[in-house]
Amino acid sequence: MQRGRRMAFDYGDVRIGVAVSDRDSILVTPLAALSAQSPTLIDEIRALIEEYEPIVLVVGEPRHLSGRASSTMESVERFLLQLQSITNTPIRLVDERLSTVSAAGKLRAAGKDAKSSKSLIDSAAAAEILESAINAERHSGPLDEE
Repeated sequence: MQRGRRMAFDYGDVRIGVAVSDRDSILVTPLAALSAQSPTLIDEIRALIEEYEPIVLVVGEPRHLSGRASSTMESVERFLLQLQSITNTPIRLVDERLSTVSAAGKLRAAGKDAKSSKSLIDSAAAAEILESAINAERHSGPLDEE
């Protein structure tokens, strides 16, 4: 597995969860969620990419449990185009099914209720997506070789 940080985004129409790994991809840390409607969203993402210098960007791919793409996929595709316009960093889509459910469960287990953890769930879901991507890369090789 190539050494370097990885960064993940859990796109939502209201908030975009963000998480980043350490250079050895051992520890994944949720960052503050971004406002999807912010007029400075792309600048905020560009600043995060410049700060963390990820070698790969991972974006959650919204799918139904059946495996079909969800209605959110069109918005995610627009988000991917925005990312591609500001960076040459490789971008990978990773199945995000149940990432929010898993993140919410972990926050509940940590004693956070749904109301107070609303702003945390999106970035915790991004962390789940990133952990899944890292595990897949460890077991199958780089995500672009699948």
